[in-house]
This record gives sequence, structure tokens and C-alpha cells, in this order.
Amino acid sequence: MAVRQRQSERRRAFVRAVLLPALLLVLCCRAAAERIRYAIPEELGRGSLVGPLARDLGLSPAELPARKLRLSAEKQYFTVSGESGNLYVSERLDREEMCGESASCSVSFEALVQNPLNVFHVEVAIQDVNDNAPRFLRDNFQLEINELTPPGARFYLGMAEDPDVGSNSLQGYELETNAYFEVEVKESQDGSKFAELVLRHALDRESKQSLRLVLTAVDGGDPPRSGTAQLCINVTDANDNPPVFAQDRYRTSLREDAPPGSTVLNVSASDADAGTNARITYGFGETPAKVLQKFVVEAESGTIRLQEALDFEDTRAFSLAVEARDGGGLVAHCKVEVEVLDVNDNAPEITVTSVSSPVPEDAPAGTVVALLKVRDRDSGENGQVWCELSGEAPLSMVSSSVGSYKVVTTSALDREQASEHRVTVVARDRGSPSLSSRASLVLEVSDVNDNAPMFEEAAYSAYVAENNAAGAPVVRVRARDADAGANGRVSYWLAGGSAGAAPYVSVEARSGAVYAQRSFDYEQCREFAVAVRAQDGGAPSRSSTATVRVFVLDRNDNTPRVLWPPPAAGASGSGASSLPAAFEVVPRSAEAGYLVGKVVAVDADAGRNAWLSYELVQASEPSLFRVGLHSGEVRTARAVSERDAAKQRVVAVVKDHGQPALSATATLHVVLAESLQEALPELSERAAGADSPAELQFYLVLALALLSALFLLSVALAVLARLRRAGPPAVLRCLGAQRFSVPGAAFPADFCEGTLPYSYNLCVAPARAVAEGAWLPLPSVPAEELLGTEPCGKPSPSSSAGAGEPPTDAPQVCKPSRSRCFL
Repeated sequence: MAVRQRQSERRRAFVRAVLLPALLLVLCCRAAAERIRYAIPEELGRGSLVGPLARDLGLSPAELPARKLRLSAEKQYFTVSGESGNLYVSERLDREEMCGESASCSVSFEALVQNPLNVFHVEVAIQDVNDNAPRFLRDNFQLEINELTPPGARFYLGMAEDPDVGSNSLQGYELETNAYFEVEVKESQDGSKFAELVLRHALDRESKQSLRLVLTAVDGGDPPRSGTAQLCINVTDANDNPPVFAQDRYRTSLREDAPPGSTVLNVSASDADAGTNARITYGFGETPAKVLQKFVVEAESGTIRLQEALDFEDTRAFSLAVEARDGGGLVAHCKVEVEVLDVNDNAPEITVTSVSSPVPEDAPAGTVVALLKVRDRDSGENGQVWCELSGEAPLSMVSSSVGSYKVVTTSALDREQASEHRVTVVARDRGSPSLSSRASLVLEVSDVNDNAPMFEEAAYSAYVAENNAAGAPVVRVRARDADAGANGRVSYWLAGGSAGAAPYVSVEARSGAVYAQRSFDYEQCREFAVAVRAQDGGAPSRSSTATVRVFVLDRNDNTPRVLWPPPAAGASGSGASSLPAAFEVVPRSAEAGYLVGKVVAVDADAGRNAWLSYELVQASEPSLFRVGLHSGEVRTARAVSERDAAKQRVVAVVKDHGQPALSATATLHVVLAESLQEALPELSERAAGADSPAELQFYLVLALALLSALFLLSVALAVLARLRRAGPPAVLRCLGAQRFSVPGAAFPADFCEGTLPYSYNLCVAPARAVAEGAWLPLPSVPAEELLGTEPCGKPSPSSSAGAGEPPTDAPQVCKPSRSRCFL
């Protein structure tokens, strides 16, 4: 029989040790989708295994370093291994300390993982272990019982305390065997068990004055635990009417914000005896010390008052054992139950468990950036909390479970508009009045290269005066990039432009300053354009371009150039160069305002620098001529008189309007004669009588050179004649030709063609025919052969050189009414 009993006990132990945890594990696995649950006994040692948390979360050991599994709780009862992902006990767990008298006890916390961020809710149930023995509040009970007390009388002994729950809690009382008393177990409405002493046989003080008995409290653990107390019973003389309370149980409620000194309840008892046996005093019976700190009873009146402030969150109800004792020592007991009413005296508590900051600005909408936990210690509506975000930010709150919230993005972020977002989490309960609390949440936004550099202007214009120094600054371009760091660091480059513009300028990569590579010349290039590219340092980089148009400003760096009369006309020198190469013929019958000629000049500059004005600076007869200020026309200021010299020399200055002004001179030779034939003798006489020593020396040298050339030519011809036996060559015949003596029929009638912007006629005559007639015997050349070199049009380079000799075949320009001639 004993063997079978031991086998039965072993089977029950096996079921408790193996099958029950397995069943709990299966139930936990089924609920893993919502909440992961484990069950462990209390008092486990530090480091004891709770469960494979990583495996139950669906994480493999290889994922653990990247996912960074960790726990979030107010008090760290547990820890998780970073290598295996198992959940272990981190400190001693005492169910009684953690949950008190509650039938169930569990610890809830959250498991957080990263990449991506997520939260899981874990609950560990703490199972009770019979680690506490029942304990009486007092070690000794003093009772005085009158000898006349009839059998069946009951005496309240109070109850023992056992922090364990369930079968491990207090189950009953046992009394030491004796002839008078027994103990009975009574259960109150709240389930607590207290002991009553029952008199079974009448007492006789004369035979037995006192009794000492051992009272034992036993729990239902395996093995059971017990606690004892001594009963000291004194038998007194007769007081046959004990006090009687008006109610066996009193109930009342009290707000937790009631001030100390408030009246809780009045209890009253009566005694049918008289005298001292009927005098009743009130006091607390077997009551825990925690209750005695909160309440006090007045001995004479039975008024129970509040002695210390209440806290609903600490204790929601109190049970008071009140006794009434008469003068004869008889005692009556009643129970006073005080319910504490909740007051909304606790604001919600906000805990930020995790924040992902900074967040890239290209994070998609719905990205979790923070995890929050909110709780309120009040109950009912006072503990119901709703949360919201206060502030302008693309964020919202999403409830993940009871008291837990996720802060997620509601739209795309833009660091250039807001580099950080500051919001306030507001938690408010539904109490009256409502209480709230706030917590600040700062979310930084990291930069992404999503902005290209933007120039301040799409096109830049720069104005640079010509003849600038190489390396001089032209303009500075500036582009701004709204990004930060390397994404916003801008560099500048030339990206092309108008043809040939690149060699003109360069751009500094960092500052965007555009510099001239060389000196500009307005007359060669008046404007050009280049394209400048701005590029940031992002990866990949972004860029934009702007056009820089450079306008070259003119400076007065070009002297006016005289086109007519040719510059040679104004030169003076020795020898034949003293003859004018061009002259104007004015009839002596000319009236005032007669057009003598026109000074034609151009200036390569522009604007005011090219505005030309003409002034008369020198003339043989200053009163005879005047020059148009803007037209350059030389006209007679008065009628020509017989007293005026036949040859006139007019010098005009051409001046531009630059700062400073530049000028050039033009010399015009005028012959006062009715016709060209009449003017030629005047020029011939002047040449004949104007030979200076310098001119004679020139002619002597020229004659010696000609004689030497003739000698060599004669020798050559003689050799040729002897070789060919021929007559004298044609060249020798030329040497004996008639010299040109008088101009006349050798000139053609009139050869005319339009030339300059105004109309002239061209008449051609042999060059220097009169001046050199006395020196060289020239052959008679037809006038048609002299029409060659330059017809009417732009002057040839030889005719406008200014400093050289006039050409030998110089054309003569004339009009029907007057003549302009080249000799």
C-alpha cells in the first residue's frame, strides 16, 4: 500500500514538473502573435532561464547582432542574452513583494528590435511558491472568560497572515487538545479565514483559574507550513452579559483626498449589565500595523477618525476589527470595512522608450521614429488616457497596444524646410477635472542631395572697359545649394560659350569669381558669352548653368584717321616731296559758300569717342576759308578777290569727343584759277623757283645714279649688239625721245568716275610731268596707259600712307565745276 502511494505521488510530481510547463509553453506559443507569455515560479536564482525569447519572436541567432534585441521596462527584472536571445532572470523575484495579495501576478515589458524598428509585448507570470509560513500578529492572546459563560460561547481570536496565495495560503487553525475549548475556522465574505474559540464545557474558576493553550495556523502547501501563538485564558467571576454591537459589519467609503482628522464612522455597542460591567470602551482588535497608522478610534465614543492621508493607488480598501469591552471584561467584536474612493490626483506618465534620430529626409511616409509608453495610476475614467501631438510637424501617433504608441511620419520630410521637428506629446486623462502631462520630442532630419545649385541670376551681364589688365576681375557669379555639408558645397566651372570666348576669361572654382585672361580690345570684340556650371559635392552630384555675357566698353584709344585729303598731302620735306600730291582748283569767280573740298576722316572707336568735329587751325588767308564743324566741308567764307594769292594752303584739325580727346590734321592745297590748264603753270613756276639746296643735292645724286645706270646699260647694249649683230635696241631709242615740255594735249579730255561718299570726277595726268621735265627726257606715253592704278573707290594703301611719296601715276579727282588733282 505504501508503494502504491509513493508511485501515485511520483506521477503527480511528474505531471507538475513536465506536463504543466509543456502545456503552458504551447499556450504561450499560440498567443505569440499577440503577446508572448512565460510562466516561472518565484524565488528563482539570478541567471535562471525564462524562455527562448529570440526564437519565439522569429529571430535567428544570425540576426541578433543587426536587430539589437533589448528590453524596455520600468524595472529590469529580466535580461536578454545578446548571443542566444534567451530571456533570463536578472534579480530575485518575490511574488508577495511584487503583487501582494493579488491572486495572479505577472510582469509585463516590451522587447524592442531595430532595423526595422518594432516592439513586442512580453508577459511573464510569477507563480506562487510556498515560501511563507502563516504568522499571527501577536505571539500571545490574553483572554478573560467569566466562569458563568455558558458552553457554546465564542471568542474571536483574529486571523493569521500568509502572503502566499491559493493552496499555499492559510487553510485552517488547530488548537492544543484540552477539556474546555475548541477552535473553529470562520470564513468572511472576502475569503479571509479567522479563528474563533468555542467553549464546549462550563468553566469552574475554583477548579481551574487559567489555561495556556497553543494555537496553530496551517497552510495548504506541500509540505505544509505553520505558525503558532500562545492562548492565555484567565477565568473570572460572573459578568453574564457581554456588550452587543448594533451591527456585526459596518461599511463606509472615504475619498482618498480626505484630510487627516476626518470622521470615518461611529460604532456603538450596548451592555445589559449595570455598573462597571456595563461601562463600555472601544478599541481596535487584531489589526495590521498599516491600518493602525491610518485610523484611530476614540475609546469613549466609538468614533473612528482618519489619522493619515489615504492613497487609492496604494490601498483601495481597509478592514478594521473593532471591539467593545465592558467593565467586567466581556468583549464584543464587529468589522468595519472602509472603501477608498479614487480621486483624479495622478497625471499621466509619459515614457519615451526609443527615438530614431536623425531620420533621412527621403524616409517614406509611415516610418516609425519613436516609441512611447503612457500610463495613469488612477482607475476608471481617471485612468483612461488619450494622447496627441502638439506642434507643426509631419508626424502622427499610432496606438500599438494598451498604453503604447508609435510616432510615425505622415508625409515626406524636407530638411531644407525644417532641419528638425520639435513636437510635444500631450497625454490627458478623462477625469474631472482632467489632468495632463507633456513630453518634448525632437526629431532631427539628415540631409540627402536632392537640390541642385541655383544661381542667383539666370544670366549675368558684365561691363569691362577695353585695355583692361590681364587677371582683372570681371564679375562674380554665385549659386546657392539648399543642401548641407558636401551636398551643399558648390564648385564652378566653365561649360562653354560663344565661339572663341573661352580664352578670354576663367572662373575660380571656389568663389565663382570670373577673371579676364587677357586684355580686351573693343575694336576686335565687343561682346561675348560664356556658360558657367555650378556643381555640388554630393554623390551623385547635381549641377546647373548660368550665362555670363561680357560687354567690352570702348575707350578713346584710336586717333581719327584722315581719308581725304591723303596724308601725303600734308607732309612737307625736301626735293620733289614739296609738291602737293592733291590740290583743289577754285575759280576766282567763286562766291562766298563755294564748296572747296571736304575733309573725310574716320575713328575706329565708338560712341562719343567716335564723334568727330572739324576746325580750321591754319590758312594762307584765314578770312577766305571756313570748315564745317560736323561736316568737314571746306567752303569760301567770302568771295575770291584778285588780291588773293593763287596758291592757298588750308590746315584743318579733326578732333574726337573722347576723354582726353585725340586729333589729327589734314592739309588741303587750293589753287585759285579758272581752269586746270591755268593752274598747272602756277604749280610749275613754284617748282622751278623753289629749288632749295636740299633739292639740288637730291637731284645731283639722282643724276649721278642715272648716269651710272646709263653707262652700265650702254655696256650691256654694246655686248648685245656685237652678239646679235643687230641695230640699236629699242631702249636706246627711248633715250632720244622728246622731253615733255608743256602740258597740253598729252592730258585726256576728262576721265571721271564716282569715288568717295560725295561725288567727284577723276582726271589723270602724267605724274611730275612739269616738275621733272627739265631733268629727264621722258617718252611720250598715251594718257590711256596712265588710267591704271586705282579707279574711283577707297584709296589704295599707297595713296593713304600719309608719310610716303605720292604715287607716280596718281589719279586726279575733279568735278565739272572744279578740279581735284593728284600729281
